Amino acid sequence: MSDQTSVIDDLREESEELDRLVAGLPPRRWSLATPAPGWTVAHQIAHLAWTDRSALLAVTDADGFHALVEKALAAPGSFVDEGAEEGVALPPAELLARWRDGRAALETELRASPPKARFPWYGPPMSAASMATARLMETWAHGRDVADALGVVRPPTDRLRHVAWLGVRTRDFAYGVHGLTPPAGPFRVELRAPSGDLWTYGPEDAPQRVTGPALDFCLLVTQRAHRTDLALRADGPDADRWLDIAQAFAGPPGSGRPPKEAGA
Repeated sequence: MSDQTSVIDDLREESEELDRLVAGLPPRRWSLATPAPGWTVAHQIAHLAWTDRSALLAVTDADGFHALVEKALAAPGSFVDEGAEEGVALPPAELLARWRDGRAALETELRASPPKARFPWYGPPMSAASMATARLMETWAHGRDVADALGVVRPPTDRLRHVAWLGVRTRDFAYGVHGLTPPAGPFRVELRAPSGDLWTYGPEDAPQRVTGPALDFCLLVTQRAHRTDLALRADGPDADRWLDIAQAFAGPPGSGRPPKEAGA
């Protein structure tokens, strides 16, 4: 995993790139539908702002965050949507300012956090580096939805190494949320980075293997594309099963995106 400073730096760059994409939008374009059913561009930014505030609470006020978790447990099917709807009700300029303020405050707290500190979250407690990695993953994934809505192609960068690492790290979690027992042995994952580098995870001689472009793997584990539309290869039955259920985000199993032909 990357060190705390580098992942926070990359989170800032990822956020600023998305910020530039939406900062000049006229109000009517904030209402454009994104690939996430029922969510507009405004919903996507509102969700990021809400989650940044939740992360800030987790880092600065554990008791306050636990109260937020209780609310989530009371309404697991609607909690996330309700958080987004709160932001959508704001004028776009105010929503954008709220997102900027929240992510800046979170960045300040994460940079000041001791490397060994652990903060509560909706899953296991996380370090500052892990929290920043999760925020980068969400920022990239929801930014992808915004770009799709606007018809913009965002070239992938090697900041995806954090998303890829998280996707590998959450293998057993993906099995667990589907009520399945995770495989006992490690997998080998080999991904070709946007820069052309090869990112590898797991022992080289592992019989269960996943190979392909890092972008495709990141689209898969964030459930931004269907497996059949991606150039990923699985060798071994356990690896093959994983690619059907992979998710790098907390919460219940996502429904994912339909294949392109099915969604056309």
